[in-house]
Amino acid sequence: MGRSQELSEFKRGTVIGWHLSNESIREISLLLNIHWSTVSGIITKWKQLGTTATQPQSGRPPKMAES
Repeated sequence: MGRSQELSEFKRGTVIGWHLSNESIREISLLLNIHWSTVSGIITKWKQLGTTATQPQSGRPPKMAES
């Protein structure tokens, strides 16, 4: 089973914008059609790191990319 695509920088920024306007995680997920756990993860990451940019991951990348 393949991994899902990551959200665009714009969509992550939209999540943070809705969060700053005091919308609940459930309302944000319904508005943007994203699972609530993804919304929660984006908000948590933003609170801890101050950014929504993709961080470098540990480990060796796959030798062959799935297409």
